Amino acid sequence: MTTTFSEGLQPPVIAGWTDPSALEPPPEDAGVLRRSRWLRQYQRGLVVADLASAWAAIAVAYLLRFGLSASAPLNALAAVLLPLGWVGLIGFNHGYGARLVGVGAAEFQRIFRAFLHTTALIAFISFVTDAEFARGFILIALPLALCLNLAARYTARKWLHHQRARGRAMKSVLLVGDAEAISKFSMVLRRDEYAGLRVVGACVPSEVIADMRTIDTLGEADVPLLGDVDSIVSAVRLSGADTVAVVSSGAIGPEKLRWVSWQLEGSSTDLMVSPGLTEVAGPRLHIMPVAGLPLLHVEEPKFSGFRRVLKGAFDRLVAAVALVLLSPLFVVLALAVRLTSSGPALFRQVRVGRAGSTFVMLKFRSMYADAEERLASLREQSDHGDGVLFKMRQDPRVTRVGRFLRKYSLDELPQLINVLLGTMSLVGPRPPLPLEVARYEDHVHRRLLVKPGLTGLWQVSGRSDLSWDESVQLDLRYVENWSLGEDLFILWKTARAVARGSGAY
Repeated sequence: MTTTFSEGLQPPVIAGWTDPSALEPPPEDAGVLRRSRWLRQYQRGLVVADLASAWAAIAVAYLLRFGLSASAPLNALAAVLLPLGWVGLIGFNHGYGARLVGVGAAEFQRIFRAFLHTTALIAFISFVTDAEFARGFILIALPLALCLNLAARYTARKWLHHQRARGRAMKSVLLVGDAEAISKFSMVLRRDEYAGLRVVGACVPSEVIADMRTIDTLGEADVPLLGDVDSIVSAVRLSGADTVAVVSSGAIGPEKLRWVSWQLEGSSTDLMVSPGLTEVAGPRLHIMPVAGLPLLHVEEPKFSGFRRVLKGAFDRLVAAVALVLLSPLFVVLALAVRLTSSGPALFRQVRVGRAGSTFVMLKFRSMYADAEERLASLREQSDHGDGVLFKMRQDPRVTRVGRFLRKYSLDELPQLINVLLGTMSLVGPRPPLPLEVARYEDHVHRRLLVKPGLTGLWQVSGRSDLSWDESVQLDLRYVENWSLGEDLFILWKTARAVARGSGAY
């Protein structure tokens, strides 16, 4: 680790640390140039993928509607121009913006908006010019273009994730704020490698730069301390950063934050500011100008209304269909449990649901019949220490069949009955035990504002490998920002996580 200090401050003596002020800094804007290179290549690739998707959809629709006939000149012209207009409207909706690269849901929303705008534009042109496009051609071409384009974007995003998992196609980030906020933020970024942000250094307020606690905190987080906030420009050059992220604006104040933005003008270095609302994101946040001041407006989370009714109907419909389709598998799994260990096939346990109500949750039994009696003797061996949760990687109470069921989450399938009965949802926070709820801190009780889920963000973000704090943070993030679209995305990711069988024990 390396450390520099602004002029007038003497660095403390720390064994093994070297002041890099004597080192030759990288060329000016090296980080920006490096980011621009891979970003431009990726953006060009997206344009090619979008064009190819549109051309393929148009070709299929044209052949299905007209065959090889050339007797439809207007539609032939539309077939030539539509892909160009499609890509143009994606660009109009900022579908190639650097801030959306690899983001996922926001990127897919831009493609869907382009689909709506293309449909509206064709309808407008047809109305104004009396041009009669073949409806069958349009009805095939546009939905097919949307599907192919979403598939192409998904493939491109997975390629980008693969590159980032290998340390490529990353943005280099210099963090600004107090040591604790920098440490927490860097840990989040390291855990989510697909975010594409690599921490290359930190700047802290001048009054705490020589504090040993600051140095120790950043040292434990493995974040190089490159100076105080006043040396932000030299720190950007020294680290090769292309992005500056202010992670605790309260530590430097609004005047200093404005000064930082001025210092970065003309350098092509991005500036990001964390609002400090770790669980609130997405459509609930809006910047609103009031009396010339930019204010962050935070909408209330929605826990009732039409969306809640729609979610409940969707849950019950999917659960009913799944129970019918999976009934043969239920029989096989129940027999496997009964024939390999004594006890019932189903395990029943009281859990806490929405608003603190209790219900009986169903699972295929994955432990021996005396598992509850043996829990007290094993509690000290929990992989979560003295936390609320009890988890052991090599729990001796789990049967041989139970390990297989747990690895692929097959033991959770009977919870579809709970979903059908309305005590659980397909997606939601992890269903807690009453003893766990009794140990909740005040803010953790917000998990009980919605129904617990058969799966959730905790399931697709590490499963049993998550710490208690990480599990709580993910559940609260879901509660604060839930939507039916997010539920569908989590269900899709759950299928992939279960197929890999990682993080479950």
